[in-house]
Amino acid sequence: MPRTERIDVGGEVYHVINRANGRHTIFRDKEDYQLFESLLADAKELTGMRILAYTIMPNHWHLLLEPRKDGDLALFMHWLSTTHTRRVHVRTKTVGGGHLYQGRYKSFIVDSDQYLLTLIKYIERNPVRAKLVRSCENWQWGSAWRRINGDKKQKKLLDPSPTPLPHGYRNWINTPEKTEELAMLRNAVNRGVPYGSEAWVEQMVTKHHMESTVRQPGRPKKR
Repeated sequence: MPRTERIDVGGEVYHVINRANGRHTIFRDKEDYQLFESLLADAKELTGMRILAYTIMPNHWHLLLEPRKDGDLALFMHWLSTTHTRRVHVRTKTVGGGHLYQGRYKSFIVDSDQYLLTLIKYIERNPVRAKLVRSCENWQWGSAWRRINGDKKQKKLLDPSPTPLPHGYRNWINTPEKTEELAMLRNAVNRGVPYGSEAWVEQMVTKHHMESTVRQPGRPKKR
């Protein structure tokens, strides 16, 4: 079955995900997480990528990226994925030991305004939903920790959101998502479709020549 053509357009926002091969644990200790974060910073410098949010979990990660130019997303992700895989194999002395990730990364284009804020909250609340911490800012390996606890240098990894974060960010990020919003977002991820309003999704379908079967995430088919 042929691969679905990726959208890689500058100025759009993308939710990017990848998981460990076989869902095995990639990040076992502080050094594992620090390695990936250092590579994020290097990839950002190499490509000029804007990093809006991220969370690194034990066996997967989420990135929210805004490339400046067409093709930048692929350059950023290729360098990050291949360099991380190589460094992990060297560090664990498993060079030639097989794939680190389950496959190529998944990327989904995202609408602005409330949809973008909902996605930032979804990404940054991952460790809380997984019961790894009680508050988002307590998970050191994500953008919530950097925004609240990071020093000036650590905060430089992050770029301002095109849609400003709410006032009272700490309280907002620690308020659970609405069930309907969470279900809609997860459905978009599972189906691999853009996340946004129905009108915006249809606009993306036309603009980027995507499959015409794309519907608003969370909306059931008419029967």
